[in-house]
Amino acid sequence: MRQHLILIFIGGGLGSATRYLLSRWIQNLTVSPFPWGTLTVNIFACFLFGLFIGFADQRGWMATSYRYFWVVGFCGGFSTFSAFSGDMLGLTEKSLLAQSALYALVSVATCLAAVVAGLFLSERI
Repeated sequence: MRQHLILIFIGGGLGSATRYLLSRWIQNLTVSPFPWGTLTVNIFACFLFGLFIGFADQRGWMATSYRYFWVVGFCGGFSTFSAFSGDMLGLTEKSLLAQSALYALVSVATCLAAVVAGLFLSERI
């Protein structure tokens, strides 16, 4: 149990730092108020989540300790519902209601599709 918590802690920290850097970098490539950075990072995190779950559960390629590190820690820190919610609030406060609704729809649909794609790829590798 203690070892798992340490792995989650380290993976979560690395995932959070990666999310911050990648999200900022992507957002700085645009001039749009649309939260492209958060959306892109969350889609990629969901893809990795599906891939790692597929490797762990379907392929048996991932030991339990690696699953805690990658799935619970890294992917948990890498994706973020709080940033998504903050971005939604920001768009709504700017009266960008259509963009806010589009962001919610695209986020949910593409993140779910990314998990499925990751699982699909893990079965093919």
